[in-house]
Amino acid sequence: MRQLLTLAAALALAVSTSAFAAPAKESSGSAMTPQQTRMGDCNKQAAGKKGDERKAFMKTCLSGNSAMATPAAPMTQQDKMKKCSGENKGKKGDEYKAAMKTCLSA
Repeated sequence: MRQLLTLAAALALAVSTSAFAAPAKESSGSAMTPQQTRMGDCNKQAAGKKGDERKAFMKTCLSGNSAMATPAAPMTQQDKMKKCSGENKGKKGDEYKAAMKTCLSA
């Protein structure tokens, strides 16, 4: 009789805890949302890109702009600064400022 009461108590406890458990997602299937699909596609296209270049590409791609398909995407301001700075190495003062201004405005 004692075992029967113990079993009944255990069963009652199991039922009561399952009632308070977090409900399962109703759509727990493998169907992905359009945003998840877009993220996967953009991530595949961003293979090989790193750092700021990848970040800029992902931003453009995820926004849905058609510019993501073109490989010659416009350079970011930071990319221009790096390029121009490398081109003008060795210059100093006003000469450097003038060269940077010309390079960045191009």
